Amino acid sequence: MASRVTFIGAGNMASAIIGGMIDNGFSPSAITATSPSDAFLAPVHERFGIHTNTDNAAAVGQADVVVLAVKPQMMRDVCEGLRDVVQRRRPLIISVAAGLPAEALEHWLGGDLAVVRCMPNTPSLVGAGAAGLFANANVSDEQRRLATELLEAVGLVEWVEEESLLDAVTAVSGSGPAYFFLMLEAMEDAGVSLGLPAETARRLAMQTALGAAKMAQQSDKTPAELKRNVMSPGGTTERAIEHLESAGLRRIMGEALEACAARAREMADELGTR
Repeated sequence: MASRVTFIGAGNMASAIIGGMIDNGFSPSAITATSPSDAFLAPVHERFGIHTNTDNAAAVGQADVVVLAVKPQMMRDVCEGLRDVVQRRRPLIISVAAGLPAEALEHWLGGDLAVVRCMPNTPSLVGAGAAGLFANANVSDEQRRLATELLEAVGLVEWVEEESLLDAVTAVSGSGPAYFFLMLEAMEDAGVSLGLPAETARRLAMQTALGAAKMAQQSDKTPAELKRNVMSPGGTTERAIEHLESAGLRRIMGEALEACAARAREMADELGTR
């Protein structure tokens, strides 16, 4: 990994990545995080022992990697404020902001820069994230390795070779945790309606989801095969799955993910980057 990493922004996602980096052996002394408020930075410094700074340009002045972790609506002003120092330093730029194309980021920063876009998700906060990454043409193989190492500190990393596919990543994994939270909520409600105490139904549903995901990760079988293995002919699971299929679960999920990807494209338009 590069020797010095600066995070512009010190919110939840930045904190998750910083924590993962440190847990994986990266030195806190080589990490800096910025925010306009010292009061906001103090807990981050106390928690991780990293450097903090309210001056973005000063923090970037010695960085090999700059992670842009501010809200999309703030990104243009932040980037334009960093243009001069970034052009002098020429670090690898990694953006975790949704809806902002690499071309726009590169333009705001002065052009001809190595830019990686990352679409992470909230389970990164517990070290179980899934991130899709895209690199522009200026990113070297070594810089790809650096980006992979940094983001793997909080979970799975998958590269896509077309930037437009990040909208699909948003639909599958970026927004995906909410789909499973909805499923857990629905299973808990159904368990309660069948007579279980709410806490019992919730714990059973959560553990079942965790166990199913672990089985799928560790098995060489497809999800379809694993599903069939749980279904005895004429049994209880088969009856439930038949009901879900006949109710159009696959169609509903497909339409939901299409709507999510479409909204990702709309957000880019609203931000004036396309």
